Amino acid sequence: MAENEMSLQDTAKAIADPIRREILMHLKKNNLSAGEIAGCFDVSWATVSYHLAQLKKADLITETRHKNYIYYELNASVIEELMIWLSEIGGPSDEE
Repeated sequence: MAENEMSLQDTAKAIADPIRREILMHLKKNNLSAGEIAGCFDVSWATVSYHLAQLKKADLITETRHKNYIYYELNASVIEELMIWLSEIGGPSDEE
């Protein structure tokens, strides 16, 4: 399977989950630590960690270490690529 196809599958799987979509919305506003993200949800730290790992696997977020903390940031370039692809597939067909 081509690398782009796998990436698209990872992205689709990542954004299919409502908690992960909400994490992305929080990261749209600010870079946040794992603790700050966990504070937004009524789930275990392990669950938040799992969701962050899935978002990282899909390259939708990046992480930066600062002292004893890891901060997560939205990877806007992947979001933009997805939006372009969706607009292309939703546009008029080549036959029209």
